[in-house]
Amino acid sequence: MSDIKVLWVDDEIDLLKPHILFLENKNYKVTTCQSGTEALEEVRKQSFDIVFLDENMPGLSGLETLSELKEFEASLPVVMITKSEEEYIMEEAIGSKIADYLIKPVNPNQILLSLKKNLDHSRLISEKTTSNYQQEFRKIAMDLSMVNSHQEWADLYQKLVYWELELEGIEDPGMFEILESQKMEANTQFCKFIDKNYPDWFDAKTDAPTMSHTLFRDKVVPHINNSKSTLLIVIDNLRYDQWKAIEPFISNHYKKASEEMYFGILPSATQYARNAIFSGMMPADMEKLHPKLWLNDTDEGGKNLYEKEFLEAQLKSLGLKLNWSYTKISSLKQGKRFVDNFKIHKDEDLTAVVYNFVDILSHSKTEMEVIKELASTDKAYRSLTQSWFKNSPLMAIIQQASQLGFKLLITTDHGTINVKNPSKVIGDKQTSLNLRYKTGRSLTYENKDVIVAKNPKTIHLPSINMSSSFIFAKGDTFFAYPNNYNHYVGYFRNTYQHGGVSLEEMVIPFAVLDPK
Repeated sequence: MSDIKVLWVDDEIDLLKPHILFLENKNYKVTTCQSGTEALEEVRKQSFDIVFLDENMPGLSGLETLSELKEFEASLPVVMITKSEEEYIMEEAIGSKIADYLIKPVNPNQILLSLKKNLDHSRLISEKTTSNYQQEFRKIAMDLSMVNSHQEWADLYQKLVYWELELEGIEDPGMFEILESQKMEANTQFCKFIDKNYPDWFDAKTDAPTMSHTLFRDKVVPHINNSKSTLLIVIDNLRYDQWKAIEPFISNHYKKASEEMYFGILPSATQYARNAIFSGMMPADMEKLHPKLWLNDTDEGGKNLYEKEFLEAQLKSLGLKLNWSYTKISSLKQGKRFVDNFKIHKDEDLTAVVYNFVDILSHSKTEMEVIKELASTDKAYRSLTQSWFKNSPLMAIIQQASQLGFKLLITTDHGTINVKNPSKVIGDKQTSLNLRYKTGRSLTYENKDVIVAKNPKTIHLPSINMSSSFIFAKGDTFFAYPNNYNHYVGYFRNTYQHGGVSLEEMVIPFAVLDPK
C-alpha cells in the first residue's frame, strides 16, 4: 500500500465512490468526510499528504474549511473542487494558497494528474530535466567545438546558465557535476578565443561586440526619450546567473522588452570597466584625455570617484542635452535615503544609479567566515543575492520607478568567478594587488595560467611605466605570491574574484524593461 494519504471532503461523498476506488487501485489511501467540521477533526487526529475539498457544503463552506485547515497546517496541499465558475470564489481560493482548482464534474484522470502535480512534482521534474539535459549535453559539446564568434559565445553561455538553474533543484548531483565540467571546458575554450580575438575588437573594421566603453552609446542612448523618464541601474559585480535569480521579483512590476549580453573589458574590474561605461572610453583614452579623473592601480585614492564627471563629459561629446542625475549607493542608509526622495527624479530624462551591494557581498565572502558559509557554492551565492534583493532599497526603487512610469535599464560592469586554482606570480613592489590580474614590470608567471598583454596599448590600457605589462588569470585561477604561499592560498581559495578572463566575468547582461 502506498504511503500517500488523501483526505476527500464532500457532502455527496457517496457519489464519488468510483473515483475513490480508482485511487485505491492506484495504491492511494483515501479517507472520506462529508463536512468541513469532520475534515478538521480528521486532520487533528492524523496527518494527510493532500486534501480534496468541495467548495459548496452545508455548515462550514469549503472556503471556511480551507481557511481553518491552513491555520492548523499551513503547508498541507489543498485542492478545491467546485461546481461554481464564479471568479470571486477562484480568487478567494487562490488567495488562500490552494494547490489546485478543479471544476465539477471531475474525472478520475484529472484527480490523478492533480495528485502527481502536487505530490510527485519534484521527482517528475527532476527526471524530465535530467532527460532533457542528457539530450542537450551532446549539442552543447558540439557547439563548444565549433563556436567562433562573440555572439555564439554569448548564446552558449546563456544556455549553460539556463541548464545550471534548471539542474540546481534536481536530486541527481551527477548531472550537475557533468554541467560543471562543461562550464570548465567552455571557459578553457573561451580564454583561447579571447586571447586570439580581443585585441582586434578595437579595430573599426572588425565585427566587435558591444563592450563596456560602447555600452552607453550603443545600448543606453537609444532608449533615452525626452517624453519619458529612463532609469539606468548599474549593479556592480552582477553575473548573468544572479540577474536571472533576481529577475522574477522585478517581473511583478516590469515586463522585459529585451535582454542581451555584452562584453566587459579587460581587466574585468570595477575601476576599469565601470569607468569605461560612464566615460565611453577605454582606460588609455581616459588617462590621456581626462588625466585629473583617471587613477592607475598604483596611484593613491579611490579609483571610481569621478563617474558623474565622466558621464557628463560623455553626454556632452554625444551632443545630448538632457535633464539627468547620477547617484552611487554603497550602503543601506544611502539606499533608504534615495528611496525616500525618489520622486524628485520623476521629470528627469535619465536617472543613473550605481548600486554597490553585490560587490560588497563578494568581498565579504573573502573576509567573513559567516558569508563563506552562506555562499559556499554558486547556488548558495545566487540564493544570498535573491534574499538581499527582495528586501533591499533597490527593490523599493524599482517599485517606485514602475509606479512613476520609468523605462528601466538594468546592467552591470563585470561579473565574478569562484576561484579554486592558485598560480604563482612574482612582481616588484609596484605590482598591482588584484588576484585576477596583475600589471607591473618584470612579472614572472606560469604561462599556461595567463593571457598576457606585453604592450598594454594594443588593448587600450595605460602603462604605469615604459616596461609595464598586464597578465590576466584564466578560468578559475587566482594569483598567489610564493611568500607565505599556503596561508595565502587557503585564505583566498573558494572566494569570488574578478579582473580576469572567464565567461562569468566578461559576458554580462543588459536588460530593457517597461513598466506594467
